Amino acid sequence: MANFGVYILESIKNNRYYVGSTDNVFRRIQEHNAGRVSSTKNTRPWIIKVFIECADLSDARSSEYRLKKYKRKDILKKVIQDKIFPWNY
Repeated sequence: MANFGVYILESIKNNRYYVGSTDNVFRRIQEHNAGRVSSTKNTRPWIIKVFIECADLSDARSSEYRLKKYKRKDILKKVIQDKIFPWNY
């Protein structure tokens, strides 16, 4: 069964965040930590900070894109803390 949503990972190596979307968060984290994702392979290992469920994959992708537009670590920290998107406050 698919579990659509947006996730935020934190690199243990450099404390940076990565925002992504998926239909299977457990598989996706394994891909990141195995080095199969080119944008994150040099900053492994990654830990999941939050996963926010979405209605479907299309909603997850658009929410990921919208969240990435913020480009501010303080906003990502607030999303992690509150577990909701900033446009839903």
